[in-house]
Amino acid sequence: MIIKSNTQKEKLLEAGKRLRFVLDTVIEKIKPGVTTQALDSDAHALIEKSGDIPAFLGFKPMGAPEKFPATLCTSVNDEIVHGIPNETTVLKEGDIVSVDCGLNHDGFFVDAACTVIVGEGDASAKQLVEATRKALKYALVFVRAGARIGDIGHAVETVANEHELSVPPDLGGHGIGASQHEDPFIPNIGDPDTGAVLEKGLVIAVEPIFTEGEDPRVKLASDKFTYKTADGSRSAHFEHTVIVTQEAPIVVTGSMW
Repeated sequence: MIIKSNTQKEKLLEAGKRLRFVLDTVIEKIKPGVTTQALDSDAHALIEKSGDIPAFLGFKPMGAPEKFPATLCTSVNDEIVHGIPNETTVLKEGDIVSVDCGLNHDGFFVDAACTVIVGEGDASAKQLVEATRKALKYALVFVRAGARIGDIGHAVETVANEHELSVPPDLGGHGIGASQHEDPFIPNIGDPDTGAVLEKGLVIAVEPIFTEGEDPRVKLASDKFTYKTADGSRSAHFEHTVIVTQEAPIVVTGSMW
């Protein structure tokens, strides 16, 4: 989507504000003993209470055999993205959990994700999460009109290399705004000054994804939605919806976690 008016901009910003409230509220409830289904139920209730629509629920990604059955994606430890909340996944001390959510506010779609450690966590978990958070912050430096998609991917990849972490090459960000997933695809690897040029007003979701293992490959779980690390290593994921401007991007879904 290309933002062409202040009205569109304000509606998108309101959507981002509402999504940030949902995610912050859900994240506060993460603790040992909580099920991912409980988190999903809370998110669904909050979105419906505000009169909005969960963007993930009923969404059918390209290649998926059926529609996604939940409001959140909750991906734990070796689950990278698109984990389905359920009653049997009970969070425990030290787990790494990515909470990803999208909503539709008056026809404007936004998407954001945050990874948190349940309880204290070990040093490696903290490094993984902080490096992925840092990658999002660094990538946004390169989001501006006239820059290229490869600049974003290179920024993310640079942080991964600094921390000796892997980047799943087939997973990344995307265009958003008028629908949940739009062009362009925003990879987390790339070469500077390559790829499509970012246009002023373009709305994109930037989402670095790192794994601890040396093998960047992923595998699709039996549920046909959840992507997991091929080597069983843990993963982290952060995401913001932003509007491209001539200077720093407008972060629609709030400040950095």
